[in-house]
Amino acid sequence: MSGRINLHLVSDATGETLNAISRASVAQFEHAQIVHHRWSLIRTRFQLHRVLEGIEAEPGPVLSTLVEKGLRGELETACHRLGVPVVHVLDPVMAMLQEQFGETAMSRPGRQYVLDADYFRRIDAMHFVLAHDDGQSQAGIAEADVVLVGVSRSSKTPTSFYLANRGIKAANIPLVPSLPEPAALENAPCPVIGLTLDAEALIEIRRHRLRLIGAAGVGGTMRHDSGEYVDLETVRAELLWARRLCTRRGWPVIDVTRRSIEETAATVLQLMEAWHARRQKAAPPPG
Repeated sequence: MSGRINLHLVSDATGETLNAISRASVAQFEHAQIVHHRWSLIRTRFQLHRVLEGIEAEPGPVLSTLVEKGLRGELETACHRLGVPVVHVLDPVMAMLQEQFGETAMSRPGRQYVLDADYFRRIDAMHFVLAHDDGQSQAGIAEADVVLVGVSRSSKTPTSFYLANRGIKAANIPLVPSLPEPAALENAPCPVIGLTLDAEALIEIRRHRLRLIGAAGVGGTMRHDSGEYVDLETVRAELLWARRLCTRRGWPVIDVTRRSIEETAATVLQLMEAWHARRQKAAPPPG
């Protein structure tokens, strides 16, 4: 069966978990037409009744991360009455962990969102990215966990912000053939990773950027003639120069042409782990 369905995502927190599960699952169905109904921060019976009214008005399967037993029971009863399936997506994992720990889960909503050290580490990383975006404050790179380099519009900034949400302090520096090589990266105390992509794909991204800004200029640290900026041969030469620079410096390069920001960030994290493993292996034994 294919066609349009309503999919209700019912969460007692922000709904990020359900959004991620839904995206990953729906992507496997080529002809799926999904109308998402997102219900977040559902923690009282009054709030749940609003959700149930929405499900009754536009029936469809329900994914839930509710942990409070009373609300779960009421949701299940209503879904059974309406003839729509409901899946509590955390249940298999919670059951496995309860068995492993020999401890009953606390069933308190939103416990993953607390103002703890990890939370403030992510906030600190976000501030760091803002201060060190596009080659700013290069003197502060000594505090970075990773530095991303690449030509203009190679996804350095969005990848840096995604990493910041994981608590990673990511600086990014543009590589420009007409400018000196970044002096701040000499003997960098953290991994330096290059981002590159196909010339045609880069030109399309740059053209879109130029349309947005009216071809007035690009980037905070450089300005280009709009013709050269999207000229195929010039862009190919620019990418080749940047890749050769990375090779000469021993910096790994990620081709982001067909990667999402999430996939690029995941590869950056893998390369960071490999960099630290090599450093640890090469370090002299203590004492």
